[in-house]
Amino acid sequence: MTNKTLLLAAGLAGLAGVALGAFGAHALRDTLAAAPSGNGVETWRTATIYHLVHAVAALGVSLALAAGGGTISPAAQRLLRAAAACWLTGVMLFSGSLYWLALGGPKWLWPVTPLGGLALLAGWSLVAVAGWKGGAGK
Repeated sequence: MTNKTLLLAAGLAGLAGVALGAFGAHALRDTLAAAPSGNGVETWRTATIYHLVHAVAALGVSLALAAGGGTISPAAQRLLRAAAACWLTGVMLFSGSLYWLALGGPKWLWPVTPLGGLALLAGWSLVAVAGWKGGAGK
């Protein structure tokens, strides 16, 4: 994933997170409140929080790579790009499945949520490994 692609993906993820958060809070308020699970509003809120946090994290990686490309080792750069890819994948799986489930989506979707969570965890693990390997600075 190039830095340009990462920046684009982070921007689109942030845009979608804000739009979906507002959509859920306003246009879907009654639908989510009447969800069969009884916790549609809270599920949507959780999806939005994780969505936005990881969009900002991906943006941070993109900006760090652009600003500190010369001080971040090539191995750490690869790890950071992989972390951002994990986060963006995790947002699609974790938050996407929660959005769908909050709207009464099919119950067979529930296993997708923890898979997305694992992708989010993998991304943070990769950031830790990049730091452990001396990713930035001296």
